[in-house]
Amino acid sequence: MSELRRFLPDAILRSLIAHDVRFIVIGGLAAQAHGSPSLTGDLDICYARDEDNLVRLAATLEELAAVRRGLPADTQRLPPLDAGTLRAGGLFTLTTSAGDFDLLANPDPDLDYERLRTTAVSTTVAGQPVLVASLDALISMKRATGRPKDRIELEILGALREELDRRDQG
Repeated sequence: MSELRRFLPDAILRSLIAHDVRFIVIGGLAAQAHGSPSLTGDLDICYARDEDNLVRLAATLEELAAVRRGLPADTQRLPPLDAGTLRAGGLFTLTTSAGDFDLLANPDPDLDYERLRTTAVSTTVAGQPVLVASLDALISMKRATGRPKDRIELEILGALREELDRRDQG
């Protein structure tokens, strides 16, 4: 029997908020915030890439004991998850003391934190007040990935979009 990994998105979000990190929730939890019934086992965010924000994000990662996941066991010693490393990369898949946590600088070729922020929605996720990507931005991101699980979620998000459009017309 496999052991379920602990996933505490509220703890990750609380740490981000406490460190005053500028971020937008994307991925499965954002889809849930818009009404998707799909489950997720990680938190995905898009983050602002200015120096001050990268320093605050690095402090959050240290507090959460973040380590890179999915790398070969023989990987050479990796640089620390500091502001310089975060600036140099654009995608980090991490495991933390509160579960899996993914950082995406550009979740879609045309989307970054600043562009997502213009249409982001203020809501509550895992009991924490946050910004989540708009439904249309999520649809764009899912289209860009092309993974089978994202194509399934794209159908769900498309149905949610149609339902909202019907409500707006009626």
